[in-house]
Amino acid sequence: MHIAIAGNIGSGKTTLTSMLAKHYNWKAHFEDADDNPFLNDFYEDMQRWSFNLQIYFLNSRFSQIIDIRKSGEKVIQDRTIYEDAFIFAPNLHAMGLMTTRDFENYFSLFTLMDKFIQPPDLLIYLRASVSTLVGQIAKRGRDYENAIRIDYLKRLNERYEAWISTYDHGKLLIIDVDANKFAEKPEDFGIIINKIDAEINGLF
Repeated sequence: MHIAIAGNIGSGKTTLTSMLAKHYNWKAHFEDADDNPFLNDFYEDMQRWSFNLQIYFLNSRFSQIIDIRKSGEKVIQDRTIYEDAFIFAPNLHAMGLMTTRDFENYFSLFTLMDKFIQPPDLLIYLRASVSTLVGQIAKRGRDYENAIRIDYLKRLNERYEAWISTYDHGKLLIIDVDANKFAEKPEDFGIIINKIDAEINGLF
């Protein structure tokens, strides 16, 4: 079983992934942000490093999905390959931070990869306002995230909402992070567990 968590930067994906992995005794696959050799450079000079960063993520996420399906284990994944292809890369292209040539090259590679992968059995989308994202990003204090601009987060949020509104690859569960403080309130985490249990029971 493959469950994935989607959401903007600072929405709480890694925290929820860890909490659910512990609760259900699932194997967690995290986004390797701390080991990513391009992130610092990207936030310093987005135009120069956008293509390199997106190719790194695409390769990393594709490898993850192959490993998940091979393992046969119950796995929860922090961020999906779809977010790279439908949100982050096109956003960089629209902002003039990735050339049309690079974006088309990137997207043709994703389209090819997409033919070889299966979507998650359940996608959990963490919906959060920009103010919530900013607060949570500040709280975790990663140096390279200090340069993230509010208009960048806003553009990403708009793309997330557009993507989720047409998502049809499988079961979808939306959590409103402005209202549900799962990291701080056990009762809020319990609400998420109940919703996931209902969805999982429908998978079998």
